[in-house]
Amino acid sequence: MKNTPISRFLLGLVAALILCSVSRAEVLKIVVNDTIQPITEEYISRAIDEAQRRNDQAVLIEINTPGGLVESTRHIIEKITSSPVPVILYVAPTGSRAGSAGIFILEAADVAAMAPGTNAGAAHPVLIGPFAPKVDDEMKRKIENDTAALMRSVAAKRGRNVEVAVSAVLESKAFTEQEALSQHLIDYVASSEDDLFRQMEGKSFKRFNSREVTLKLSGQPMMLFGMTLKEKILDFLMDPNISFIFLAIGALALYAEFNHPGAVVPGTVGIVFILIAAFALNLLPTRFAALGLILAAFALFAAEAKFATHGVLTIGGIALITLGGLLLVDSPIPEMRVHLLTALAVSIPLGFITAFLMSIALKARRNKMVSGAQGLIGETGIAQTPLSPRGKIFVHGELWDAVSSSDLAAGQPVVVRHVDGLLLQVDPVSVTRHAPAAAVP
Repeated sequence: MKNTPISRFLLGLVAALILCSVSRAEVLKIVVNDTIQPITEEYISRAIDEAQRRNDQAVLIEINTPGGLVESTRHIIEKITSSPVPVILYVAPTGSRAGSAGIFILEAADVAAMAPGTNAGAAHPVLIGPFAPKVDDEMKRKIENDTAALMRSVAAKRGRNVEVAVSAVLESKAFTEQEALSQHLIDYVASSEDDLFRQMEGKSFKRFNSREVTLKLSGQPMMLFGMTLKEKILDFLMDPNISFIFLAIGALALYAEFNHPGAVVPGTVGIVFILIAAFALNLLPTRFAALGLILAAFALFAAEAKFATHGVLTIGGIALITLGGLLLVDSPIPEMRVHLLTALAVSIPLGFITAFLMSIALKARRNKMVSGAQGLIGETGIAQTPLSPRGKIFVHGELWDAVSSSDLAAGQPVVVRHVDGLLLQVDPVSVTRHAPAAAVP
């Protein structure tokens, strides 16, 4: 190629692209400060795929979790153990934990580390909520053995202390960072990421496929890989308390729409909120019987307004919504269940509001109609022409054809007794009764 300005420009452009590719981040970092659930699983999986695409040296997962769902945990472990990019799990900052499901992920990582003042463990499987029936001893043993086998598999393959790791499952043991290090559950205790990378310098570790790998990460650039907007929204909705509140607001809005047909706005809000709640609950271990309790509560609120039981049915409805909220999500950890305070904060106002709305609607239906033709019955007016027996009267601001039960002179007050199409049937009113002023014809 000739040494022309265009060729020099192209060579410079290629060189710049090469330098950019060389100077890109060599460690992809993600932060998991949440329960282990489907959105966490998607986030971790997407980060590992991105690190593979970028050909990064390692994925660093900084974690602080109370635990989460067993199924999501298994999928995350599968993704980590099959990752072509080494995965470093770091329990940080100080005060964090890798509880329950978190310790499974910790043991599955290529390199496991904890910051000072952190802990891990207490991974005994709990698959039912506080109000669910107890499983029998045989089923309990099956669940425990299945979970313990998962721990043995990942700990043994990583060359860690299998017996101690299994004790976190079968005996619900938890470990400080020093206890975990001394019993060979983790590889390092590090005060920071830089400290961790310095300790790892020049030391090899065995990957899940038994291949020895040595990483040199000190001084390497790091890129923080965040959640997408969709993941952030879904992660927010995956909080069972938020889903329960959305469900309650949606139900209340639909309730208002049913009592005031044609309002449109309450119905639209109700459908949107209920669909959002349904989408989130579909990703969580939801008890559909609890939804039945919530629907039964609204039936009690409607019955209260109709039968006026002086609050007995309203209290029953509040109790059903509270119980339905507490049973709504069948999670192994309290952080993924609806809290009692949330259930009460939603059910008590909801109960009184719905009962109040229903009582207003029923009262309105019992009241005499005050509009249209039926609204004229009982109204008084003035005979504008002699009624013998037919003529015209002025009533309710309008001129009507009328027929009287007796002959009446013009200007005499009358009262409407019946409406027959556009013809009013009237009777004379006592002259001592005050009548509305007549309009000038």
